Amino acid sequence: MERVNILGVGVSAIDMAMALETIEGWIARRESHYICVTGVHGVMESQRDEGLRRIPQPGRASVTPDGMPLVWLSRLRGFRHVDRVYGPDLMLALCERSVARGYRHFFYGGAEGVPEQLAEVLRRRFPGLQVVGTYSPPFRPLTAEEDREIVRMINEAAPDIVWVGLSTPKQERWMASHVGRLTAPVLIGVGAAFDFHTGRKPQAPRWMQRSGLEWLFRSCSPNPVGCGGGI
Repeated sequence: MERVNILGVGVSAIDMAMALETIEGWIARRESHYICVTGVHGVMESQRDEGLRRIPQPGRASVTPDGMPLVWLSRLRGFRHVDRVYGPDLMLALCERSVARGYRHFFYGGAEGVPEQLAEVLRRRFPGLQVVGTYSPPFRPLTAEEDREIVRMINEAAPDIVWVGLSTPKQERWMASHVGRLTAPVLIGVGAAFDFHTGRKPQAPRWMQRSGLEWLFRSCSPNPVGCGGGI
Protein backbone atom coordinates (compact mmCIF):
# COMPACT_ATOMS: atom_id res chain seq x y z
CA MET A 1 0.00 0.00 0.00
CA GLU A 2 1.47 3.33 -1.06
CA ARG A 3 1.91 6.06 1.53
CA VAL A 4 2.14 9.83 1.47
CA ASN A 5 4.72 11.41 3.77
CA ILE A 6 2.95 14.22 5.64
CA LEU A 7 5.32 15.80 8.16
CA GLY A 8 6.98 12.46 8.76
CA VAL A 9 3.74 10.47 9.07
CA GLY A 10 3.14 7.88 6.35
CA VAL A 11 -0.54 8.28 5.46
CA SER A 12 -1.96 5.46 3.36
CA ALA A 13 -3.04 6.54 -0.12
CA ILE A 14 -6.49 4.96 0.04
CA ASP A 15 -10.20 5.63 -0.08
CA MET A 16 -13.06 3.92 1.75
CA ALA A 17 -13.45 1.10 -0.79
CA MET A 18 -9.73 0.30 -0.60
CA ALA A 19 -9.81 0.38 3.20
CA LEU A 20 -12.70 -2.11 3.32
CA GLU A 21 -11.02 -4.43 0.81
CA THR A 22 -7.76 -4.33 2.79
CA ILE A 23 -9.48 -5.11 6.09
CA GLU A 24 -11.42 -8.00 4.60
CA GLY A 25 -8.17 -9.40 3.21
CA TRP A 26 -6.57 -9.29 6.65
CA ILE A 27 -9.55 -11.12 8.15
CA ALA A 28 -9.56 -13.75 5.42
CA ARG A 29 -5.84 -14.43 5.90
CA ARG A 30 -6.06 -14.11 9.73
CA GLU A 31 -3.22 -11.59 9.72
CA SER A 32 -2.74 -9.23 12.67
CA HIS A 33 -2.93 -5.55 11.74
CA TYR A 34 -4.16 -2.28 13.17
CA ILE A 35 -5.53 0.94 11.70
CA CYS A 36 -4.77 4.42 12.99
CA VAL A 37 -7.64 6.61 11.81
CA THR A 38 -5.68 9.87 11.73
CA GLY A 39 -6.55 13.51 11.17
CA VAL A 40 -4.55 16.70 11.50
CA HIS A 41 -4.60 16.36 15.30
CA GLY A 42 -2.81 13.02 15.11
CA VAL A 43 -0.19 14.35 12.69
CA MET A 44 0.52 17.35 14.90
CA GLU A 45 0.74 15.18 18.03
CA SER A 46 3.36 13.15 16.17
CA GLN A 47 5.48 16.26 15.69
CA ARG A 48 5.77 16.64 19.45
CA ASP A 49 6.22 12.94 20.18
CA GLU A 50 8.71 10.94 18.12
CA GLY A 51 7.57 7.73 19.80
CA LEU A 52 4.03 8.33 18.58
CA ARG A 53 5.32 8.98 15.06
CA ARG A 54 6.99 5.55 15.08
CA ILE A 55 3.88 3.70 16.31
CA PRO A 56 2.51 2.73 12.86
CA GLN A 57 4.68 -0.36 12.42
CA PRO A 58 5.62 -1.15 8.79
CA GLY A 59 3.69 -4.19 7.63
CA ARG A 60 1.41 -4.11 10.67
CA ALA A 61 -0.30 -0.70 10.62
CA SER A 62 -2.23 1.49 8.22
CA VAL A 63 -2.73 5.25 8.76
CA THR A 64 -5.95 6.33 7.08
CA PRO A 65 -6.65 9.94 6.00
CA ASP A 66 -9.45 10.82 8.41
CA GLY A 67 -9.26 14.59 7.87
CA MET A 68 -9.85 16.49 4.64
CA PRO A 69 -6.52 18.38 4.86
CA LEU A 70 -4.73 15.02 4.65
CA VAL A 71 -6.87 14.11 1.63
CA TRP A 72 -6.05 17.39 -0.10
CA LEU A 73 -2.32 17.03 0.58
CA SER A 74 -2.37 13.45 -0.74
CA ARG A 75 -4.07 14.59 -3.93
CA LEU A 76 -1.54 17.39 -4.37
CA ARG A 77 1.18 14.74 -4.18
CA GLY A 78 -0.38 12.97 -7.17
CA PHE A 79 -2.68 10.45 -5.46
CA ARG A 80 -5.90 11.66 -7.02
CA HIS A 81 -7.93 8.68 -5.83
CA VAL A 82 -7.43 9.38 -2.12
CA ASP A 83 -10.59 10.20 -0.18
CA ARG A 84 -11.48 10.54 3.46
CA VAL A 85 -11.70 7.36 5.51
CA TYR A 86 -13.77 8.74 8.36
CA GLY A 87 -13.78 6.55 11.47
CA PRO A 88 -17.54 6.63 12.17
CA ASP A 89 -18.31 5.88 8.51
CA LEU A 90 -15.77 3.05 8.42
CA MET A 91 -17.48 1.50 11.45
CA LEU A 92 -20.91 1.62 9.79
CA ALA A 93 -19.62 0.26 6.49
CA LEU A 94 -17.86 -2.67 8.17
CA CYS A 95 -20.86 -3.46 10.36
CA GLU A 96 -23.10 -3.52 7.29
CA ARG A 97 -20.77 -5.96 5.51
CA SER A 98 -20.38 -8.04 8.65
CA VAL A 99 -24.01 -9.14 8.67
CA ALA A 100 -23.51 -11.14 5.47
CA ARG A 101 -19.92 -12.17 6.14
CA GLY A 102 -20.32 -13.09 9.80
CA TYR A 103 -17.55 -10.89 11.17
CA ARG A 104 -17.43 -10.72 14.96
CA HIS A 105 -16.93 -7.41 16.78
CA PHE A 106 -15.57 -6.32 20.16
CA PHE A 107 -15.91 -2.73 21.43
CA TYR A 108 -13.11 -1.55 23.74
CA GLY A 109 -13.16 1.97 25.17
CA GLY A 110 -15.48 4.83 26.02
CA ALA A 111 -16.96 5.79 29.36
CA GLU A 112 -18.76 3.24 31.51
CA GLY A 113 -21.82 1.94 29.69
CA VAL A 114 -20.90 3.50 26.33
CA PRO A 115 -19.56 0.38 24.55
CA GLU A 116 -22.67 -1.55 25.61
CA GLN A 117 -24.89 1.25 24.32
CA LEU A 118 -22.93 1.36 21.08
CA ALA A 119 -23.36 -2.39 20.61
CA GLU A 120 -27.12 -2.04 21.08
CA VAL A 121 -27.36 0.87 18.63
CA LEU A 122 -25.45 -1.04 15.95
CA ARG A 123 -27.41 -4.26 16.51
CA ARG A 124 -30.65 -2.35 15.95
CA ARG A 125 -29.28 -0.72 12.83
CA PHE A 126 -27.77 -3.93 11.45
CA PRO A 127 -29.91 -6.90 12.56
CA GLY A 128 -27.79 -10.02 12.81
CA LEU A 129 -24.60 -8.14 13.69
CA GLN A 130 -22.38 -10.30 15.93
CA VAL A 131 -21.05 -8.37 18.93
CA VAL A 132 -19.04 -10.77 21.07
CA GLY A 133 -17.88 -8.42 23.79
CA THR A 134 -17.61 -4.90 25.21
CA TYR A 135 -15.34 -3.33 27.81
CA SER A 136 -14.85 0.15 29.23
CA PRO A 137 -11.35 0.38 30.75
CA PRO A 138 -10.69 2.55 33.81
CA PHE A 139 -9.37 6.08 33.28
CA ARG A 140 -5.98 5.25 34.73
CA PRO A 141 -3.01 3.11 33.75
CA LEU A 142 -3.80 -0.59 33.93
CA THR A 143 -1.81 -2.91 36.13
CA ALA A 144 0.03 -5.73 34.40
CA GLU A 145 -2.47 -8.21 35.83
CA GLU A 146 -5.45 -6.16 34.62
CA ASP A 147 -3.94 -5.93 31.15
CA ARG A 148 -3.37 -9.68 30.97
CA GLU A 149 -6.99 -10.26 32.01
CA ILE A 150 -8.26 -7.92 29.29
CA VAL A 151 -6.16 -9.71 26.67
CA ARG A 152 -7.52 -13.06 27.88
CA MET A 153 -11.11 -11.76 27.80
CA ILE A 154 -10.84 -10.42 24.26
CA ASN A 155 -9.08 -13.52 22.93
CA GLU A 156 -11.69 -15.81 24.48
CA ALA A 157 -14.43 -13.77 22.75
CA ALA A 158 -12.62 -14.44 19.43
CA PRO A 159 -13.56 -11.26 17.55
CA ASP A 160 -12.47 -10.52 13.99
CA ILE A 161 -12.42 -6.76 14.65
CA VAL A 162 -11.63 -4.92 17.87
CA TRP A 163 -12.89 -1.32 17.81
CA VAL A 164 -10.78 0.90 20.07
CA GLY A 165 -12.30 4.14 21.34
CA LEU A 166 -9.65 5.69 23.59
CA SER A 167 -8.88 8.91 21.64
CA THR A 168 -5.54 9.92 20.15
CA PRO A 169 -2.76 9.15 21.09
CA LYS A 170 -3.84 6.66 23.76
CA GLN A 171 -5.60 4.34 21.32
CA GLU A 172 -2.60 4.23 18.96
CA ARG A 173 -0.29 3.27 21.80
CA TRP A 174 -2.72 0.60 23.00
CA MET A 175 -3.08 -0.98 19.56
CA ALA A 176 0.68 -1.00 18.92
CA SER A 177 1.33 -2.74 22.25
CA HIS A 178 -1.45 -5.32 21.82
CA VAL A 179 -1.39 -6.22 18.12
CA GLY A 180 0.86 -9.23 18.71
CA ARG A 181 -0.97 -10.36 21.85
CA LEU A 182 -4.54 -10.30 20.58
CA THR A 183 -5.68 -12.98 18.15
CA ALA A 184 -8.13 -10.65 16.38
CA PRO A 185 -6.91 -9.92 12.84
CA VAL A 186 -7.89 -6.24 12.95
CA LEU A 187 -7.73 -3.48 15.56
CA ILE A 188 -9.21 -0.12 14.55
CA GLY A 189 -8.81 3.07 16.56
CA VAL A 190 -11.88 5.22 15.96
CA GLY A 191 -11.83 7.61 18.93
CA ALA A 192 -14.96 9.74 18.99
CA ALA A 193 -17.04 7.29 16.93
CA PHE A 194 -18.24 5.65 20.15
CA ASP A 195 -19.76 8.93 21.33
CA PHE A 196 -21.04 9.94 17.90
CA HIS A 197 -22.99 6.75 17.23
CA THR A 198 -24.49 6.65 20.73
CA GLY A 199 -25.64 10.24 20.43
CA ARG A 200 -23.50 11.46 23.31
CA LYS A 201 -21.78 13.99 21.04
CA PRO A 202 -23.07 15.65 17.85
CA GLN A 203 -21.37 15.14 14.50
CA ALA A 204 -20.64 18.04 12.19
CA PRO A 205 -22.98 18.32 9.18
CA ARG A 206 -21.66 16.41 6.19
CA TRP A 207 -21.00 19.60 4.22
CA MET A 208 -18.74 20.88 7.02
CA GLN A 209 -16.89 17.57 7.12
CA ARG A 210 -16.26 17.65 3.37
CA SER A 211 -15.20 21.31 3.50
CA GLY A 212 -12.59 20.71 6.19
CA LEU A 213 -14.57 22.74 8.73
CA GLU A 214 -15.21 20.03 11.30
CA TRP A 215 -12.75 21.71 13.66
CA LEU A 216 -14.98 24.81 13.68
CA PHE A 217 -18.08 22.78 14.53
CA ARG A 218 -16.27 21.01 17.37
CA SER A 219 -14.81 24.18 18.82
CA CYS A 220 -18.31 25.73 18.91
CA SER A 221 -19.93 22.69 20.51
CA PRO A 222 -20.86 23.07 24.20
CA ASN A 223 -18.84 19.96 25.10
CA PRO A 224 -16.13 19.62 22.47
CA VAL A 225 -15.32 16.00 21.71
CA GLY A 226 -11.76 14.81 21.84
CA CYS A 227 -9.92 14.14 18.60
CA GLY A 228 -9.49 10.69 17.22
CA GLY A 229 -12.17 10.84 14.62
CA GLY A 230 -10.49 13.63 12.91
CA ILE A 231 -10.28 17.10 11.63
